Amino acid sequence: MLKKHIPLHWKIILGMVLGVAFGLLAIVLNWDQFTSHWIKPFGTIFINLLKLIAVPLVFASLIKGVASLSDISRLSRIGSRTIALYLVSTVLAVTTGLLIVNTIQPGTYFSEEKRIEFKEKYASKTEAKMEAAAQVKDQGPLQFLVDIVPQNIMDASTSNKNMLQVIFFALLFGIAMIMLPDEKTLYVKGFFDGINEIILQIVDLIMKMAPYGVFALLASLMVDFSDGDVYNLIELFSALGLYSMAVILGLFIMILVVYPMVLKLFTKMSYLKFFKGIMPAQLLAFSTSSSAATLPVTMERCEDHLGISKEVSSFVLPLGATINMDGTSLYQAVAAVFIAQAFGVDLDLSQQLTIVLTAT
Repeated sequence: MLKKHIPLHWKIILGMVLGVAFGLLAIVLNWDQFTSHWIKPFGTIFINLLKLIAVPLVFASLIKGVASLSDISRLSRIGSRTIALYLVSTVLAVTTGLLIVNTIQPGTYFSEEKRIEFKEKYASKTEAKMEAAAQVKDQGPLQFLVDIVPQNIMDASTSNKNMLQVIFFALLFGIAMIMLPDEKTLYVKGFFDGINEIILQIVDLIMKMAPYGVFALLASLMVDFSDGDVYNLIELFSALGLYSMAVILGLFIMILVVYPMVLKLFTKMSYLKFFKGIMPAQLLAFSTSSSAATLPVTMERCEDHLGISKEVSSFVLPLGATINMDGTSLYQAVAAVFIAQAFGVDLDLSQQLTIVLTAT
């Protein structure tokens, strides 16, 4: 009898359920120290592995995508339209998230005692963030452009916080490759094609650990938050349940309202046909929660099933997987207001508009 293969997303869901169950058991049996010392590290390792491949994955995939274009003028045409669409969709995603989180208000479900505890627990981090924000406020309006251009690509590559600098250098590198004769860049293209495939294979290896990683993360989260009291978890799940509902509702609005409008405005393709064509990539994205890991399947579906040229897909899709994070932008907006509500901080309209700007 053949061994039945369990899809990755079901393994991840099983890991989440078992993580919650183990967390409850650890609280009841006072296994706090055991969980912190022997379970939590595996969750930290999983997160570190995902962060580990972020910079090389973005760098290699973008260079490969840009270098596959035929000429610099085509890059300009495709690039300007792509960036414009990405900006509009990101603003819509952030705005949608803000409207929903202000309506549902999930952060208000924490008790006043828990808010005071939050403020005391994170006071030092809050002060550090406020000082950093004050320094940004004193900078000029074009400082963000200065920050995008790195002084040293090696230094920029040492932190995922500098991802825009890595993107800038990757685009510059790819443009220079287009401008040179093919015979002079043949081996360089082959090198980055190989690097890209290797990094994607590493992603596959890391995702095999995902069920165990989410198990460790959820188990340790529950133990850390509960402080030995199961009733604290009821409060946590009430607030996080509404928070999750706000994010999921926003994502459904993007998927079922915003994207169909874009298809109708700019293409003749029906949304049903598009959804059928892209479904395997959507399922993989759900399983891995990674645009980068889903990128190869997305490109294959777009080229072979949706009729998109390889020249366009090889540039637009890697760039989109890197910087067009509508789901992330929406979640960031919801998370920012949710955290403010949890701490009892009221954000006025101007402050929330600032969230739209900074998230974009």
